[in-house]
Amino acid sequence: MTEVPAARTTPSPAPPAPAAALAKALAAEHAAVYAYGVVGARTDGRLRARARAGFDAHRARRDQLRSLIVRMGGSPAEPSPAYRLPFPVESAKDAARLAAHVEEGLITAYLELAAVNDPSLRRLAALAAQECATRAYGWRPETLQAFPGMPGQAGTTPGSPGPAEPSATPTATPAGGTPRG
Repeated sequence: MTEVPAARTTPSPAPPAPAAALAKALAAEHAAVYAYGVVGARTDGRLRARARAGFDAHRARRDQLRSLIVRMGGSPAEPSPAYRLPFPVESAKDAARLAAHVEEGLITAYLELAAVNDPSLRRLAALAAQECATRAYGWRPETLQAFPGMPGQAGTTPGSPGPAEPSATPTATPAGGTPRG
């Protein structure tokens, strides 16, 4: 009788630890709050109102993440005093591009949080990623992707920054040069 060889399986990577994924999402939200301050300073009228709504949404999400980290027994990281932006922001057009870039980077951070084993954190991450995708579309509708934030997408619009690296904060690094998180 011939024996059938056992199928080889590649072990799947372990899901990220909830505390580490929350810390990355918090660091991304800290950077987003800073970036939206810049966006608000470079816009007016309806764009400034949209920037204010984004700023408020990210402050609320940041506060929610801080509370979750504390409830889990952790110490949430404080924001950096300043962040290095990914490009100069000198006009309303630049500000809109920055806001879209920030939202796309946050989607990536929330995808990592969605991979944890805790169902309540997965729900939070899915909702946050959906909200970020909606805001990104509002700032830059021409770059809509089917699955924003997923690495290696073939359909990235030319000229758009594409998905951020999983470990990247949405606006780059704190002004001191060392990423926090």
